[in-house]
Amino acid sequence: MNEHEKEEPVFEIAVVIPRRIVQEKDVDCDCVNVLVQEFRKVGFIVERVHGIAEDFIKLAAHLETLGRAAYELQIKKRTHIGMDLQFQVEDVDAFVRQPDGSIFSWCERFQCYYHLIYGIVNSTGSTMTLKFDGNEFRWETGENLLWKLESVNIVKQVFPLHDEKKRHKLLKSWAFHWWNFTNQPIDEIYSYFGAKIAIYFAFLGMYTRWLLFLAAFGLVLGFIDFGSLHLVVLPIFFVVVILWAVMFCQFWKRKNCALLARWFIDSSATADQGYKIPDSKESLLSLQDELIKLLETDKMKGKKVFQRYEWLGRLMRFRNDAIIIISIICLQLPFELAYAHLYEVIDSDVMKFGLTALYLFAIQYVTQFCGKVSVKLIRYENNESTEKRADSLVYKVFGLYFMQTYIGIFYHALLHRNFLTLRKVLVQRLLLSEVFENLLENTLPYFKYSYKKYRVRHKKREKGEMTGKIQFTHRAEKEYLKPAYKASIGEELEDGLFDDFLELALQFGMIMMFACAFPPAFAFATVNNLMEIRTDALKLLVILRRPVPRAATTVGAWLNIFQFLIVMSICTNCALLVWLYDQEGKWSLEPGLAAILVMEHVLLLIKFGFSRLVPEEPAWVKANRAKYATQAQDMCSKKLLRTISGEVAFGESKKLQYHKDSFFHQSIDRKED
Repeated sequence: MNEHEKEEPVFEIAVVIPRRIVQEKDVDCDCVNVLVQEFRKVGFIVERVHGIAEDFIKLAAHLETLGRAAYELQIKKRTHIGMDLQFQVEDVDAFVRQPDGSIFSWCERFQCYYHLIYGIVNSTGSTMTLKFDGNEFRWETGENLLWKLESVNIVKQVFPLHDEKKRHKLLKSWAFHWWNFTNQPIDEIYSYFGAKIAIYFAFLGMYTRWLLFLAAFGLVLGFIDFGSLHLVVLPIFFVVVILWAVMFCQFWKRKNCALLARWFIDSSATADQGYKIPDSKESLLSLQDELIKLLETDKMKGKKVFQRYEWLGRLMRFRNDAIIIISIICLQLPFELAYAHLYEVIDSDVMKFGLTALYLFAIQYVTQFCGKVSVKLIRYENNESTEKRADSLVYKVFGLYFMQTYIGIFYHALLHRNFLTLRKVLVQRLLLSEVFENLLENTLPYFKYSYKKYRVRHKKREKGEMTGKIQFTHRAEKEYLKPAYKASIGEELEDGLFDDFLELALQFGMIMMFACAFPPAFAFATVNNLMEIRTDALKLLVILRRPVPRAATTVGAWLNIFQFLIVMSICTNCALLVWLYDQEGKWSLEPGLAAILVMEHVLLLIKFGFSRLVPEEPAWVKANRAKYATQAQDMCSKKLLRTISGEVAFGESKKLQYHKDSFFHQSIDRKED
């Protein structure tokens, strides 16, 4: 067995139970003791911790325990011949290990933990009476124990714990390692947080590294006066920016494929967005499974139901999209135009700065409210998977933020053609939005954590249970008081990565769509992203709880949004260049203006044709997949030949035995005659 599996298992899951007032005399009926005994029967290593406000049960598991759960869940793992086969703990050496040396990834371990935790049922054949804090309740035969305890508010929460050894290692090699700039230990991030968070940081690191070139180019244009050559240099800069963006998106796809190959993740499989705590109200079979069963029993009726289900889902998505678009046009657009008009009318720079700060503060609540409405709308859509629902949510909410972020800038650029005001707005938006967002996302969780600790201390002093200085000594209780990593619009379909990706996408649109108006914006974005890598690492490792792992194979809908912003930037920058060439507003088709129009069409052609030039999958990934497919085919062929030859040999031996028996019986008959 691998040396990593011989180490003492780490406590990775905590179950929160309220502190009791009345101690039960009958130990066998105490529900906490029963819960601990059931956990040990399953195979968990259990440790009980008494905190200041709550009690905690910490859980760890050996490889055999997790392997049994993986077999029950039919989890498929990559083998050394390249095939994904169902895991069996007896054949553990046949499966490829993770980058950190373990058999299971954090996502798979988390799924196994929750399968075992929520798989405990009353199998005694009789109803059990359980007691807690002087109250009694009945645990019926076949009833799930955790669901029962959650329904009576005895189990308050189940959440993942940080691994202190790995966390400190990541703090040194990642969060506090400033001199590495964009270099990050992506494999260690994947092993600790899962694929989705690792892919985000890989994307952020590559994006920031590629920005360094444009940042240098933009600073040269911003601080050097080219005089009359300015109208020649800007179009060159614009073409370079678009080519840069197109190549970045295409080369990111190659890097994404390489990461999946390195982590043995099948990119063709539909990745669910994560593993959530099972809900007792959910049926065992999804609606789609029921429809498939209906199709198998009654083909004609099943087809009609499937078609109705398909078209109803499309109509519901169309209705929801229409609601969002109408809301943006009728409600958000007038508000944004009013802010842009006030900004244009006000003369004082101090008042403009204050107006922008007030606007950014107010709009946060508007967009959060609209985002929560979008979450409720997509519940009625017939999306195929959690990933599809998450993408639908991303598109809807990004439409709200797109209007909020860019309509005021479009107002200054398109209507007034005031480049001085446009540059001021861009600087203020970049500084205020980036700084404000970073401060908010890093300080607000800390204040929430401090406030929770204050409330616990205050309640204990009020009740007279504790006096003097109250210290939180247990790690499980500290992590329980920390905020969870979740999106501002709600945690139903998206985790906290929604806000981080949204911030990147809005920044990308701002620096791309107005690149010709303010080239040094790329330097602002680069500095911000260098800070973002380290602050996000600190946020995940220190300020927040360990996030629930979510499976992923790509950045999802965000890459499509980036590509949409590239197309938008071609149009907006060409418009900016036209106004620079046609400052008098004559709109005559001079050679310079004609060249800009031709350049726009050429860049659009390059945007949509560049994917044919650069393959999305690296050659070595294709070669490895082909090699593994050949090995798997050879193995299957040899096994099949052995099976066939064995059956033939068995058949021949049966025939020979039949002839022998026939000859024997004929001889006996002759002797008797």
